Amino acid sequence: MGLAVLGLLIERRRDQKDQGDEDPKSPPISKRRASVMRYEALILERGHVGTLDYRVHTLAPSNSGKAKELSLWHDVPLVAPDGDSKPLFNFVCEIPKCTRRKFEVATNEQCCPIKQDEKKGVLREFKKGDIFFNYGCFPRTWEDPRHTSKDTGYPGDNDPLDVCEIGIRQIGTGEVRAVKVLGVLAMIDDDETDWKVVAIDVDDRWAPELNDVEDVERLLPGTISLMREWFRTYKIPDGKPPNKFALDEKCMPAAYANGVIRETHVAYRDLLASGGHGGLELPADVGALKGLERDGEAVGRL
Repeated sequence: MGLAVLGLLIERRRDQKDQGDEDPKSPPISKRRASVMRYEALILERGHVGTLDYRVHTLAPSNSGKAKELSLWHDVPLVAPDGDSKPLFNFVCEIPKCTRRKFEVATNEQCCPIKQDEKKGVLREFKKGDIFFNYGCFPRTWEDPRHTSKDTGYPGDNDPLDVCEIGIRQIGTGEVRAVKVLGVLAMIDDDETDWKVVAIDVDDRWAPELNDVEDVERLLPGTISLMREWFRTYKIPDGKPPNKFALDEKCMPAAYANGVIRETHVAYRDLLASGGHGGLELPADVGALKGLERDGEAVGRL
């Protein structure tokens, strides 16, 4: 079914719901508009939440009635609007704060929608409990499993770079927000490097006062420690050992985090040039990726 047709069905279902004649057996398909700092996207949900088929897609809005599906990994630029002179980056939210379903960008599916992770057919949740920050990733980054990090001594985890957004508001699954980078933790998970960038939404109340990890420690004391301990222990209820951290477990400053962003963006571009790795879904026409050169230029100045 084409996206334009699907969009018409969505609007029709909304009309039916407004008129009180919604079919109770029909699957919940909803669409919402997400404002993303002078960037707008439509978020489309397919299937039932809590099922293996549930997916969150992102569409480019259009006045023509036709919607183009975007890949959250490939089509969303790494560098946010106004992120040339000062580094602002697009954060793709997978797991909203105060929730526990383990959503992630499906890097091996067409257009890379967001799905709930599963293991042996069982949907995964954090058994430790709700996560207390918005969790997601930076688009157009990749932790290369073919490369061993000099910081951790372990290869990358084959995923986009993880981001922990510590702002006040809850960000919805599939929303893209411009963020300021504040620091980074070097986590080691199952003998893989799994960087955790600490960032804040530029529209957050605390954003003007937070520019580096030392500001977080001064103004929001305990935030970094709680985050570190959350990641250290969240797999223990699953019967696994605690995760470890490199770099003396320190949360490294923003300048260090920018280096990690640069390294993972270079790895992403190398992935595109190499034609792929292990079933990852790559764009058919790399030359059609808007803003890719701008990403490279901005990241190169970090």
